[in-house]
Amino acid sequence: MNPLLLDVPFQLETERLILRAPRQTGDGEIVNQAIRDSFGELKAWLPFVQELPTVEETEINLRNAHIHFLKRESFRFLILEKRGINFIGITSLQRIDWAIPKCEIGYWVNTKFSGNGYMTEVVKKLADFGLNNLKFRRIEIRCESTNLKSRAIPERLGFVFEGTLRNDDLSADGSKLTDTCFYSIT
Repeated sequence: MNPLLLDVPFQLETERLILRAPRQTGDGEIVNQAIRDSFGELKAWLPFVQELPTVEETEINLRNAHIHFLKRESFRFLILEKRGINFIGITSLQRIDWAIPKCEIGYWVNTKFSGNGYMTEVVKKLADFGLNNLKFRRIEIRCESTNLKSRAIPERLGFVFEGTLRNDDLSADGSKLTDTCFYSIT
């Protein structure tokens, strides 16, 4: 089946959270504020957060994510609390290969909401959705070997640790080689 014909909802829910695809307009401000609030932590792990983006740059990024969602190239979701208006972070099904089919789950959390189990709840939902609704045969999570918080999520959820690729990537700031840990669920 052509992926463009897949009926992929723009919103998913967990017990405490709403995962919503970026809107065509207007999400840039809340996401940009979370990046600003979490800059110190995010900068260590994410290449796109080496400098603070403007609200306009964040808005453009989210509009492109909306286009990729519609084209079934990746599925990015904003993470919002069901009760209240708090923006928690971002997650996505990315690096999709429809020929297998497989993908990777990516995520980041607003620092002020870390430690509440939100991201574990989100990744569990996305993995279930990917395997059962989109019929992915493999879902991966990749992270730098020293990012222990990120590694804890797939380990908690029963993903299989497949190994560490040595000198596989550059650090977020591009200054040194890093090792990448691979986890998967099938």
